[in-house]
Amino acid sequence: MNSLLFSPFKIKNVELKNRVVMSPMCMHSADDNGNITDWLKTHYSARALGQVGLIFLESLVISEDGKIGPNDIGVWSDSHIKGLSEMVDLIHGFGSKIAAQISHAGRLNYTPGIKPMAPSPISFSDAFAIPREMTKADIAEVIKSFGDAARRVKAAGFDILEIHTAHGYLLNEFLSPLANQRTDEYGGTVENRYRIVGEIIQEVKKIWDGPLFVRISSSDYKEGGNTPESFLAYGKLMKEDGVDLIDCSSGGIAPVKVESFPNYQVPAAELLRKELNIATGAVGLIQTGKQAEEILRNNRADLVFIGRQLLKDPFWVRTAADELGASMEIPVQYTRYGSRWINSMS
Repeated sequence: MNSLLFSPFKIKNVELKNRVVMSPMCMHSADDNGNITDWLKTHYSARALGQVGLIFLESLVISEDGKIGPNDIGVWSDSHIKGLSEMVDLIHGFGSKIAAQISHAGRLNYTPGIKPMAPSPISFSDAFAIPREMTKADIAEVIKSFGDAARRVKAAGFDILEIHTAHGYLLNEFLSPLANQRTDEYGGTVENRYRIVGEIIQEVKKIWDGPLFVRISSSDYKEGGNTPESFLAYGKLMKEDGVDLIDCSSGGIAPVKVESFPNYQVPAAELLRKELNIATGAVGLIQTGKQAEEILRNNRADLVFIGRQLLKDPFWVRTAADELGASMEIPVQYTRYGSRWINSMS
């Protein structure tokens, strides 16, 4: 079968061997200083051995006061570059490309003894502390920290960089009217709520000239929040600022139960791709090769991000190839056992 899932995809100066992307998923398995561990090297390299085209590490934290959880991977210090570079070399050695997502957790931050900060003093829920409202100096420091993180990502040799503006973390908080009730130039209108994201993109692009992705929460799933349709305005600004691909996730800004089902977030990727003429990534309960192939065949997205299925099966790519009857690259070591390995690794 002439499968789109197993066709190459080029974005700027980077070519992926297939359209399968390992979605960033927090493992909280760095050491206490945010450094790469052997466990993380084994975890990610197993998926590269399994022939995933693009491997995202879990979110890299830009500052110690912006941790998503304990033992996050850090990118807040030059001391992290060595371990990140070793990870890059390892993934490249298995023939995959590697991407870094950089983030700050905002009001959801995990840093014992430090009061979280956010665009407005609004807590995520009664179970969370009320964050302090960020000052202009705080905003300027966050922008600088994203730029510094981009410099370290580049020094480590990553192929692709993504800015995390989703899942209820700091930049999602600025974009959502549910969390941002500022009355200055960083709140109120769409343009003002977007301002910090735009300034971060421009700061990052002073350093980073490779493919730039942004992950979004296309829906807040709550009245008064963002929707895929309202996100068209943000997507337009992102495209104008030089973003190459929008990675379309959802949720996280409010403690609401989200009804998930196979491909439930794909319509947002399809809408932005069609209306803005920008590359998009689809993510969310994409479980089978046939699902992924349908998304690509119907021009709903350009890349398919796989999460939990790759946790269950590091060789999900092989599983999808078997399902689709598609050919794929096989590690040469595995071809020694005859054509049955090559044609079907089951």
